Amino acid sequence: MIAIEQRGGGRDAVAAAAAAVRRRLGDFSPSVAIVLGTGLGALADRVREPRRIPYQDVPGFPTPGVGGHVPELLAGILAGVPVLLQRGRFHLYEGHAPAVAALPVRTFHELGARTLIVTNAAGGLRRSFQPGSLMLIADHINWMSRNPLLGPVELGDERFPDMSDPYDAGLRALAREVARAAKLSLEEGIYAGLLGPSYETPAEIRMLERLGADAVGMSTVPEVIAARARGMRALGFSMITNLAAGLSGEKLSHDDVLAVGGRVSPQLGAIIEGVLARLAERTA
Repeated sequence: MIAIEQRGGGRDAVAAAAAAVRRRLGDFSPSVAIVLGTGLGALADRVREPRRIPYQDVPGFPTPGVGGHVPELLAGILAGVPVLLQRGRFHLYEGHAPAVAALPVRTFHELGARTLIVTNAAGGLRRSFQPGSLMLIADHINWMSRNPLLGPVELGDERFPDMSDPYDAGLRALAREVARAAKLSLEEGIYAGLLGPSYETPAEIRMLERLGADAVGMSTVPEVIAARARGMRALGFSMITNLAAGLSGEKLSHDDVLAVGGRVSPQLGAIIEGVLARLAERTA
């Protein structure tokens, strides 16, 4: 079982992927990596001096099979910070092993990134949420029954990483400051990661509410676990694209997720750029 779970994401895969990306980037070294969730690709248009690397040119990077995901890495300058954007993520529900889902994060670390920003589209459990709400992730619940650290310890990983503060408190404080200054509403809550790809049943949503979750989705958790195992600071945002099953009379639709993402992504992009600008000021 361990051999199956590790397939495609081991240390040789990380080294090969990082070497391929480094050849395309030359002396460019990203300090922040950003994973763009479903419907959140608009932020890529804000990157200056962009360099695009299709996934087909990166060993071990599969082609995403989800609408709204562009299969490329995008390097450049955003708000004065050298960044590397992942425009299509690898979901476990596509059949990928957890190590494959975490391969980009480990590659980013190998390339020099020490901060990871993750974004996702999620269903809202908190009763005050509406489609289009933005949630700063304070913590998560791994309900996927999968972990990217399973198996032999990867070179550069910590065997037992501390997960008491998975989403960096200092970065979250910066995000709240930016949102207040921009007069943007930013809630804070707990994200539950489920395997998918089916949406949750009303009974499962009631269970997650009792567990303390505020939003639910099918990504992010493996990436943040891998980042913490490498000592990276993580900052996460959920864009609430729909109310979870049983909380409204509407059927859940991926098309609706994309539509809400397109409408709200500029607000989330503004917060992310604001955080990056403050990070750039601190290192200037």
